[in-house]
Formats: sequence, structure tokens, C-alpha cells
Amino acid sequence: MSEIVRDAAAPRFSVIVPCFRVQGYLRECLDSVLAQDFPDFELIAVDDCSPDASGAILDEYAALDDRVQVLHLPENVGLGRARNAGLEKVTGDYVLFLDSDDTLVPGALSALAERLAATEDPEILIFDYARTYWDGSARRNALADLLSESGAPSFSLADRPEILDLLQIVWNKAYRRDFIEEHGFEFPVGYYEDAPWTFCTLITAGRIAVLDRVCLHYRQRRQGGNILRTTSRKHFDVFDQYGRVFAYLDAHPELSRWRPQMFRKMIDHYLTILDKPGRLPQNATAEFFHRAARDYRMRIPAGFMRPAGIAGGKYALLAKDAYPALAGLKVAGKVQRTVRKHAGKRVKQAKKKAMDLRYQALLRQPLDENLAVYSAYWNRLPACNPLAIYEKAKELAPNVHGVWVVKQSLADQLPAGVDHVVLNSPRYWEVVARAKYLVNNVNFADGVVKREGQVHVQTHHGTPLKSMGVDQKRYPAAAKGMSFRKLLARADRWDFSLSANQHTTEQWERVYPCNFTSLDAGYPRNDVYYRATAEDVLAIRERLGIAPDKTAVLYAPTMRDYQVGYVPRLDLEKISRELSSGGQDFVLLVRTHYFYDQDPGLQELQERGALIDVSDHPVVEELCLAADALITDYSSIMFDYANLDRPIINYADDWDTYVRSRGVTFDLLSGKPGDTPGVIATTEDELIEAFRSGRWNDEKATALRAAFRERFCQWDDGHAAERVVRQVFLGQEAGPEPEPMDERSVAPQPRAAAAAAGLVKLPAPRKAGDDQASGTDASDASGIELAG
Repeated sequence: MSEIVRDAAAPRFSVIVPCFRVQGYLRECLDSVLAQDFPDFELIAVDDCSPDASGAILDEYAALDDRVQVLHLPENVGLGRARNAGLEKVTGDYVLFLDSDDTLVPGALSALAERLAATEDPEILIFDYARTYWDGSARRNALADLLSESGAPSFSLADRPEILDLLQIVWNKAYRRDFIEEHGFEFPVGYYEDAPWTFCTLITAGRIAVLDRVCLHYRQRRQGGNILRTTSRKHFDVFDQYGRVFAYLDAHPELSRWRPQMFRKMIDHYLTILDKPGRLPQNATAEFFHRAARDYRMRIPAGFMRPAGIAGGKYALLAKDAYPALAGLKVAGKVQRTVRKHAGKRVKQAKKKAMDLRYQALLRQPLDENLAVYSAYWNRLPACNPLAIYEKAKELAPNVHGVWVVKQSLADQLPAGVDHVVLNSPRYWEVVARAKYLVNNVNFADGVVKREGQVHVQTHHGTPLKSMGVDQKRYPAAAKGMSFRKLLARADRWDFSLSANQHTTEQWERVYPCNFTSLDAGYPRNDVYYRATAEDVLAIRERLGIAPDKTAVLYAPTMRDYQVGYVPRLDLEKISRELSSGGQDFVLLVRTHYFYDQDPGLQELQERGALIDVSDHPVVEELCLAADALITDYSSIMFDYANLDRPIINYADDWDTYVRSRGVTFDLLSGKPGDTPGVIATTEDELIEAFRSGRWNDEKATALRAAFRERFCQWDDGHAAERVVRQVFLGQEAGPEPEPMDERSVAPQPRAAAAAAGLVKLPAPRKAGDDQASGTDASDASGIELAG
């Protein structure tokens, strides 16, 4: 078929995206297609029964864009068959295959459409790609010169056989749909499924064209996601794949001229698998070699000339089935590589501080299966997710003894009965060497060695609005000389990465490209919001000095990477004065970020009664329980506070600067449900007006808060710590399923707690189960009468 007959209703391109375990990269892939400036395409996404949230993400995109079709396969069938499922649905003139962790570059489809028109619709258009790496670097295909557009617009493979030397993968080509259908091309099962497809289509096509432009970014994952990095007998699938290539040649004698080229491609591929360390199990290498030798002798074309040099020598060894000789060559090469490697190591070791000999000895001792080491916030006092897990482990796994790592200066502040070690003390090195479990909300020191059998749990300490991990490379103010290689080396130790919502899970998997398991359990530190009683809320407020009739507003801003030290962004005395004017009984609680030292200005304002400085209060969850409302900017405290279903006001006076200096994962100021938790103020006057008018807690703010809570409090229901302990410490498959949002029982608001205790009278009856001030004005929200 030499030219295409177009259906006016058909899209120009059909893009097939098979998906399996790619939730961290999938959005970027889909966005790269949907943002193309050439809109005439359909995107057919195939959920290959992925166990993560990939299928749900696909459905989300399909609901927003009718160009997206989703196929949910009932069982996992593998990459080849998933592509075949997509092929059954295509209607476009040309078919593109895009792996779900790769991306199209901007303008790719326009460039393809223009080149196809200029070359009069060839059966195959080959375009270029670039490998992209976790550190942000990119490297174009080394054989890009083969894609020169000089000469005839289109050609046969016989005219340019060197095209076969390109990496033979399916996703760097656009295939004419009628060409695929005419010849019945489909993908086989197993590893290396691209080989029979690409070779058979290329030798069959009458006209081929090239596009000398990078249209696709081929993601090089640090770990995982690539069969070439797996040690498995599945690499034996390559024999079946080339069996299919030669079966195709047998069925098409008119293509017999390509046997020598296909033979060489086959042998080169076999030798690559043999040469690459880690692909074949050690006890399978000889077997693989003998299978390859059999194919060599069975399929060698008459008059075939071996290549020159070392490659030709390996061909000769295959021809003789001389595995011992090949193994000898590999050993010699390994010795040379080892010498070079060890020489480099000696240089590096000379530059590093030698590891303590005692620690080395401890690393050789057996692990203590009933020992867990905990740390929080760079070895400060017990807090956050690690503390909640520690407490739950004492209840559910009492045989596991917990030990906390703290700085020397804080050791005397630990509660009685809490076992601890001082950082870098002899016992510290002993417990981190021998403990079965290590739990932290940041990272253990670089010198801590991850032993086989140890379980590292990274709990994190917030939901990421700001960019994290490798994304920070794009923001020098955030990175500040950070070594990303060391960062990822620390993350390589993680076995579990804890998450409170799908957004966070996707972010962690993308920005920390390591081989951990996402633990979608909720944040244990937030369990208290579902357990705290009215008595707990009142007791906390009493300790903080908040009267029952006061409306407490907690102001908790985050740090700024582009600033040094604590710089107040609000005139706190003015805000406190204005909130309390006009008969409104507000009290302002101020908590600075823990990175900053104590601020003398806040202490002075506290002494004058303008506010309460709670920066040193050890438990932030107590502050949230005590507060009727939260004012923050971009701090992750908003995601935790949303569990309480109380008003959140974002003071975002420097949003544009913050985005440019730090980067964000979504648009907090968009005003869209799920993005914005309530009222946004960008000036002090707007903030004051929001409280005076009642907008801070009106129906609109309440609706936004509900959508925000639905998105970001997804797995928080009071049982997060239990889920972690059951899965990590007890080895159980799963803990309790998260309760539906409308069935969760959260701590009462302070007003309701005070009224229940007879301390105040509410101005009007409330509906059962509704302690919100939804739809009220500011006077309703603060007009509480003291009881008695």
C-alpha cells in the first residue's frame, strides 16, 4: 500500500500508553501528550492491571479530556499484550507507542505531522530521542547522524540499511495504521518484545522516512523500571523473539536478502546479554551460551563473514560452542576492570574519614530482631510520625524494644522511661548496627550502613506542596549546595516510604527514584486528631492560657529558602489588635518554623499580651487541637490541620517569589476545589477583612476545605500507626482499611468542647454532628456567652 486513504473523522495520531506501576511518572507522561500544540490525536491508555493508582490516574485524565480512552485489563498480561490491546482500539492514521515513564517533547506531534506531509505518508517515520537522567541531564542518541534528512524524502531499507544500527525499539517510530493492519503485526509475549516487531516492520516497509529531531525523552531510572537491570531467566525470552523474526523470514521468501543482517543482529543481542553483568543468574550463563551457540549454527547464512576484532572472536567461540574460552575472556576483562575500580576506590578512601573499626565489627554481629531505633527531626526529641509509631509498637508489638537517638544537649529532656542513645556515642553505633528496624522522619547519618535484613522506614514529615528530592535541582535557593547523589544514596536505604495521600505517594516515587515500597497508610502523627476528646482539647487550651470564650487562631508560617533567619511577614501586633477590635474575642498563637532560633520580638509581644508565642511548644498537634482556625502560608501543617475540618486561611503575600525560588507541586492559589483549602489573602488588609466579614468560615470556605480534606487526608482516619506497625513490625499484609470520610469521628472544635463542659453557651442550636460555623458571620463565630 503506497499511500494512505484518509478518513476525515479519524485523528492523525493514535498514541498508545501501556501502564504498570508508574504512578510516580504517569502524570508527566500524559501531560506531555495532552499539552502538544498539535491537537489532532487520540490517547489510548492501557492499565495492565497495575496494583498501584495508575488506573485511577488514567480515569481522572479521561474524565477531563475526551481524547483520552482507558482500557482496564482484568489481569496483568505484560507490555507486549497491553500494546496489542491498545492496537485494537486505534482509529488514527498513524500509531505511536509511548512508554508511561517517558515523555513527548513540546512540539513533537507538530514536527511529526509536518514531516509525514513532506514525505507523503511513508509506512514508518523514524524520529530521534534523548536519554534523560535523574539529575536533570539529557544525552541525545549517539547515532543521531543516521537520521539525516538529506537525500530522498523517503526510501526503502535497502537504500539505507544502516538504519538497522539504530536502537531497535518501538517508541521512536510512527507507524501507518493501515500498514500494521495489512500485515497483521502484533507484539509477542515476554522480554525483548520490541525485536520481532521492529525488525519485521522495517524489512517489510516499502517507504521509510526519518526526522532529525528529538521528539521523545527516554527516562533512565536510577533503579527499577527496566528489564535490562533485572537478574532473571526471563532473558531467555530473547531466543523465542528471534525465533519469531526468522519464522517471519521463512514465511516471506521475498525478504530473504535480510537474513545476514538479522543473523548479525541476533548474535550481537545474545552477546550483549552475556556480557552485561547482572542480567543472567550465575547458574544460567553457561546454559544461555549453549542455547545461543545452537541458534548460531542453525541460522548462520551461507557465506556469512564474521566481524573483525574482539567481536569476531566472540562469534568464533559461539560457532564452536566454546563456553570455557568465553568465560576466560570475561574473567580477564573483569580482572582489568577490578584493578581500575580498586585503584579509584583507594583514592576515594584516602579522602574520606575511615569508619570506626568498632562499628565495622558490630556490623558483622547478628541483627537483633526485637530492636527498633527511632529518630525525629535530625535527632531532636521524640516527635512526629516516628513517635506515634513507637507508641503503637509498644501496644501491638511489645516484644520490639524501641530506642531513641537524640543530641547530647537534649538527652536530659526526655520523658522518664524512654530508652535512648546519644548521637555518635558507642551505644549509638551499636544499636544502628544491630537493630532490625530503623525509623526516621528525615534520614540517618551518611555513615550508617544499611545491612541486609534491616528494615528502614522513612516516615517523612509532611505532604509536599514545595518541590522535594531531585526536583530541587531546578531551584538553587532550595538546593544550597546539596549533594543529590548523597541524598539518593540515603534514600536507597529506605525499605518503606510513608504517605498520607495519593498526591504524596506519586511525588515521593518520582522525586526519590529508589527501590522502596510506598506505605499508603496515612500519617501516624495525625491519629491524635481522631482520638482526642473534648476534655483533651480543653486541657490543652488551659495549659496554653486560652480562655474558653476566646477564638484561638494559630499562625504557623513556613521557612523561606531565599531568606536568612526569621523575618515576620505580618505585623503581628496589628493583626492581633485588628482581630480583637469590634467585639471579636480572638487570641493569636504564633509558631515560627523549627529551623529558626527564638525570636526576641515575639517574646516582647507576648509580654505585652498581644499574642501567645508557642514556638517552643514541643507538640504541634496539641496546638492544632487548641486552635479554632489556622493561618499559614505554604507550610505542610495545613494538610495535617485539614483533618480537624476547621478553617484554614493562607496568607500568600510572596507566592510568585516562593514558586520561583522553591517550586511547587500544585497551584495552591488556583481557587479550585482540592487545590485551595479556604480563604486566600495576599495583603494584611485582605487577611483582616476575611475575619471581619466572616469569609474565613463561610459556605465557600467550608466547601473548599471539604474538597481539600478529601484529597489530602485520604488515608488519615486515626489508624495510620496501626497500619504501619502491622505491616512493618508484624509482617501482616495490611491493617484496617481507611474509613470513609463521612464516617470518621474527629476531635470536637474548642467551642463545642467548652459548651459540652458547660463553660460557655453557644449563640444558637447546632445540628447534630455539625460543630462548624458554616454560613455564619463573624459575630456568630465569636459571640459566645460565658456560662454561669
